[in-house]
Amino acid sequence: MGAMTATVSTADQGGLVVVDGSSPSAPAHDPRLKSLTTVLADTTAKIQQGRSAGARVWPTGFDALDTALAGGLRSGELILMGGPQGLGKTTMALQMLRRAIVTGTRPAIFFSYEHDAHAVLERLIAIEAADLGGSEALTLNTIRQVFESRHTRATSLEEQFANTRGGAHAVRALARYSDRLHIHASSGMHTGIDQIRAAVQAVAEEHGQAPFVLVDYLQKVPVPGAGLGDEERITHVVEQLKDIALTVESPVLAIVAAEKASLVAGKRMRVHDLRGSSALAYEADVVFILNDKYDIVARHHLMYHLDMAERFRQWVVLTIEKNRGGIDKVELEFQKRFEQGRFEREGRIVQEQLIEERIFVD
Repeated sequence: MGAMTATVSTADQGGLVVVDGSSPSAPAHDPRLKSLTTVLADTTAKIQQGRSAGARVWPTGFDALDTALAGGLRSGELILMGGPQGLGKTTMALQMLRRAIVTGTRPAIFFSYEHDAHAVLERLIAIEAADLGGSEALTLNTIRQVFESRHTRATSLEEQFANTRGGAHAVRALARYSDRLHIHASSGMHTGIDQIRAAVQAVAEEHGQAPFVLVDYLQKVPVPGAGLGDEERITHVVEQLKDIALTVESPVLAIVAAEKASLVAGKRMRVHDLRGSSALAYEADVVFILNDKYDIVARHHLMYHLDMAERFRQWVVLTIEKNRGGIDKVELEFQKRFEQGRFEREGRIVQEQLIEERIFVD
């Protein structure tokens, strides 16, 4: 009689599948599956090689924030940054990316769905110039005027900025890491998760090191398949970005948009105000929310200190809403320098009382 063919369900045999009446076959090799023995061996090897056995830390460059995060962002983390429009989310994220690559030899990749590569270059020149010259350094408007000028005798970018405050220095500074910073002109039609993953892996292979990843912004990443709702699309994207962070062992920083109903002046934005908030809050390791300090400071600070009102407008409050690996509910403030496309790096803990919503006092 021929061999009996039998199929046994996982429930019948404790999770084993028997085919053709034979014993269960060995599972295919899964590179993500490791015994604790292998983990111990890998960790020991890192120690013997003089490498860090723990997560790799990437400083943000914002002193108060790095202190709160015990050094900075960590490899394998998905970090989200949300807030109202026009409050500098891209500005702050770009400063973090720049800091991540100037402090070491690691690369970075910026998936820009909002700005072209030249606009990113302008912002980086402004940041570098301010790093040397502070608030007296050239502004974004000056940088744009220099680029738009015609019939100059300059034969290089450095020469073109020679007569500006800090411009030539900024160009030289950029040259020191320009080969490690990759700008991806991303498209809301064509740059999906597969393209992001492939680009990240290509940069990692080119440099032999995991890159810092910035996505601006998460809700613009397209997802194939008709009929998916907004929540489903965002859930897919955030899950896949988290997987990229774990696989490549990089921090992935993604800017996220808010629900339109939450974009109300004088109302404090929270995690639940972000588009796709349930998936975002669950998958993310760290969540930053930016708010304008003037919009959320308590009324009595305006009524009895009218001279402070304009000063409050010059500050943004960054709240660590979630921090899976450390402390959260920390409220820090950083001064805006938007004319230079940046924030001051030295921040501080907010001393004033903050509220969820207030009536304007102008």
